[in-house]
Amino acid sequence: MVEIRDRVRFVETDAMGVVHHANYLRWFEMGRVAYLKEADVYLNPLMEEGIVFPITDVSCKYRSSGRFDDEIAIETTAEAITPVKMVFNYTVRRLADGVVLATGRTQNVFTNKEGKIIRLPAKYYDKLSQLAALDKVEC
Repeated sequence: MVEIRDRVRFVETDAMGVVHHANYLRWFEMGRVAYLKEADVYLNPLMEEGIVFPITDVSCKYRSSGRFDDEIAIETTAEAITPVKMVFNYTVRRLADGVVLATGRTQNVFTNKEGKIIRLPAKYYDKLSQLAALDKVEC
């Protein structure tokens, strides 16, 4: 599991004073990028090699309202890492009281820039699968 912390910005809230639902997907992306970095896999080298990984499935379950200035933790774990896809699970938690604000899941497939599904090169796949194995041990 990789955890990052952030604080809810005013611009991320809606007219009701709560976090707008779309921000959770952005926070999932922040968690996913942090997960890749923890595995020593960085976006720029992937993109320079023509490797992208569009989302093919996303879900989010909203559980409690986040508000401006809440400090949050975004926890990211790998459900599955294969040479052709990544599936991550997320928990967004308010740090002050531990309340879960949302849980979610994303699936990405590895493609070239033309959108053709490809196999992730071993130099990246091995790093990601090693970190994902640690997620399985923590469960």
